[in-house]
Amino acid sequence: MHTTHVLEFRDEKDQFFKHAPQSPLPENDRDGFSGLSYFEPDEHLAFNVDLEPVEPTDVQISTTTGDQRMYKRVATVTFTVDDEDTTLALYSSGHESLFLPFRDTTSGTETYGAGRYLDVVPNEDGTAVIDFNYAYAPFCAYSDRYSCALPPQENWMSVAIRAGERNAG
Repeated sequence: MHTTHVLEFRDEKDQFFKHAPQSPLPENDRDGFSGLSYFEPDEHLAFNVDLEPVEPTDVQISTTTGDQRMYKRVATVTFTVDDEDTTLALYSSGHESLFLPFRDTTSGTETYGAGRYLDVVPNEDGTAVIDFNYAYAPFCAYSDRYSCALPPQENWMSVAIRAGERNAG
């Protein structure tokens, strides 16, 4: 079931990139667009985690264009990848979901160099699912018309996350 949902999500995203007026792809690139490049779905890179609330702290995060954006650090999550415990910070940007920008050892080689994002929906019981199969490159990976938040150093992982969007090729 998990793999089916991931594949359906990816198909919808590819259709958005190809057809939506809000697509980050330049219009002249859309005719030949056949879909983003993804890692194969991997259920081992989906984690049920406890959200560990922290004292909300304002954090200035740099962007790809050199600007600064303000986010509020509201929680951390800890999980194990390749036998390594990893803790990441989650940020509020005023939306229902929490923002999880991250870099891993694939950044700049197999995936977008500036990092990738996850949108995390908290459950009422203080848990959440961190599913890297939904990890995505920000719009600035596809067009310089966008300014995208860079993952802060506290969210740079020393493991490879081979899930979600990857570089073309």
